[in-house]
Amino acid sequence: MTLLGASSVSAASNAFIHPGALHTLVDFARMKAKIAENAQPWTNGWDILIKNSHSSLTWTPRAVETLYRGADGTHPENYSALFNDAAAAYALALRWKISGDNAYADKTVAILDEWSAKLTRIEGTSDKFLASGLYGYQLADVAEIMRDYQGWPAQNLDRFKTMMLKVFYPMNHDFLVRHNGAKIDHYWANWDLANMDSMIAIGILTDRRDIYNEAVDYFKRGKGNGAIDHVVWKLYPGGLGQTQESGRDQGHNTLAVALLGAFCQMAWNQHDDLFGYEDNRVLKGVEYIARYNQGANVPYTPYSNSDVTQNVISSNGRGDKRPVWELFYNHYVVLKGLEAPSLTMAAKATRPEGGGGNYGPNSGGFDQLGYGTLTHTLK
Repeated sequence: MTLLGASSVSAASNAFIHPGALHTLVDFARMKAKIAENAQPWTNGWDILIKNSHSSLTWTPRAVETLYRGADGTHPENYSALFNDAAAAYALALRWKISGDNAYADKTVAILDEWSAKLTRIEGTSDKFLASGLYGYQLADVAEIMRDYQGWPAQNLDRFKTMMLKVFYPMNHDFLVRHNGAKIDHYWANWDLANMDSMIAIGILTDRRDIYNEAVDYFKRGKGNGAIDHVVWKLYPGGLGQTQESGRDQGHNTLAVALLGAFCQMAWNQHDDLFGYEDNRVLKGVEYIARYNQGANVPYTPYSNSDVTQNVISSNGRGDKRPVWELFYNHYVVLKGLEAPSLTMAAKATRPEGGGGNYGPNSGGFDQLGYGTLTHTLK
């Protein structure tokens, strides 16, 4: 598979919708109109965005040539620079799209340009594959928002795309194919899902139908734990599906929700309904996680893989908040009219959702782009 070169998109019917990663033009028009009307809950979501220091015009990027995630005993970890800059770029891009103030656009592309001019490698321990996934999808999503900004020179956008294809995509692909040389079920679902998110976002950004299809195919038929039948591996009556990381801890279990939501939303915006795949299998997993983390009991079947056996569901991190529920609530309940009582409770409990910087300074608070109340509320 070639990494660079001509797009495989050759016919208008096969062309990508732009912008069409996490958000579309229709989404931005809705956000802008609702803020102009001072409507709720959008205004509460907007307020939390503009109060976050990452959305400030004083933000200064800290790009590096080699990003390190995971203590390898030689190089200091510096990946916090990227997860903070990615969060800032997203927050600033939203402020531009909603306010129309080009100062926010200029700051956003300045961040993207700093990284595309400097970053050449991602290294560290196996954790480097978390970086390639999490920050790959976030950066690609921001660039997709900014692609129509007239103040971003075409050559700079092209340089950014080249970085995504040379630095991030090869790692995404390699991890999903080789899994760092480990057994196929060794890595938890969120490792696969992060790299799938990056892959699908890069496919959209660079008009690479082959990369996009590779990600969607893995969701449906992949061998690792990120494939949907492995993420939601045990179905129960009543619309519940036990998730792969339920016996690990609830922080990582809800991270899987964050990454699943981003993946399905990006596909949805390209007219592929993975939310509804296999009779709403994603919803069954989301409802399972939401129910347990809202304090109710759920059925549990002992889970085993090559490394662990987990006989009980983990209560570690139970009830911790991540800004992940609004996307699912608005898709399944508001748009499709399905019943999801626990998801509905979770969405209400976390509203308004913030973004990176609102959930602590550590990497876990930046694993999702957030601001779902502002960006995903439909009505």
